[in-house]
Amino acid sequence: MNLRQFRRKSIDINLTPLIDVVFLLLIFFMVSTTFNRETEISVDLPDASATTLPADENPIEITISEDGKYYINQQLVINTQTKTLKSALTKVLGDRQNPPLTIIADAKTPHQSVVTAMDIARQLGLVHISIATQQTNQQ
Repeated sequence: MNLRQFRRKSIDINLTPLIDVVFLLLIFFMVSTTFNRETEISVDLPDASATTLPADENPIEITISEDGKYYINQQLVINTQTKTLKSALTKVLGDRQNPPLTIIADAKTPHQSVVTAMDIARQLGLVHISIATQQTNQQ
């Protein structure tokens, strides 16, 4: 026997099918992955307690009716214009510095009416603003 007959063939590994499988897996994971936006804004919310804070003698309440009419401490504001609401709130505020303000809005009140009331309160420097809600009975 001749040694040349037993010459080994070089072993070739064809990588094309392996690359195809890797690309298919990559495409599968890219399509099936869901991206959460939880890390977009980090907000630490304050804890709520069942205790009530000492009440101010004269808290200010802005009540907004279903049709968007404003009431400040149960007194109807003449119209719904921003400057009228601002002047009425300034009059009720007087010389008090940062009293608590509660916004009581009907469930069917237009969202813009609530935003307007909050914006005017911010313009006047009020920072202790709360929005009144009612607790629902969930079973």
